[in-house]
Amino acid sequence: MFGFFENEQTRKVKSHLMNLVALAKADGHIDEREMSFIAAVGKKGGLRADEVRSIVGNSSNIHLIIPDNDSERFDQIFDLVDMMLADGIVDDTEISFCMDMAEKLGFRQEVVSRLVRHISQCVKDGMEREQIKDDALALLNSN
Repeated sequence: MFGFFENEQTRKVKSHLMNLVALAKADGHIDEREMSFIAAVGKKGGLRADEVRSIVGNSSNIHLIIPDNDSERFDQIFDLVDMMLADGIVDDTEISFCMDMAEKLGFRQEVVSRLVRHISQCVKDGMEREQIKDDALALLNSN
C-alpha cells in the first residue's frame, strides 16, 4: 500500500491511521463517529478521503512506524484514546489496545496505564489537547 515515492511523513500518517482503524475494529465494528474521526485525522495529515478509505479497506497491509520523539508518540496515543472515547462506550478491549499501543509506541510499561487514564480523564473534562500534551509530557519526564 505504501507507494515507492511516498515521503516519511505520509508513511507515518498512514501508519497512525492503521492504528486508529485497529482500535475502531477492537469492538467488532467501526461506527460512524469513529470513521469520521479517522477521516479527520487523515485529512489533517494531508491525505485525501479516497486515500483514507483505501487505508481502512486494506488495513492488514500496513505496518506500524514508530515516531522518533515523545511529542509525535503522544499525538498518536492521544488520538487513539480520543477515538476510544468517541462512541461513548469504552470497553476493556479498547483500553487494553490503547495500553498495548502505548507500549509499542515506546512508552515505558510502568507509565502506560497512568498515561492512558490521564489522557482519558482530561479529554472527558474538556481540556485542550495542547494542555493535556504538556501535562502528559511533564508526567513522562518526571518518571
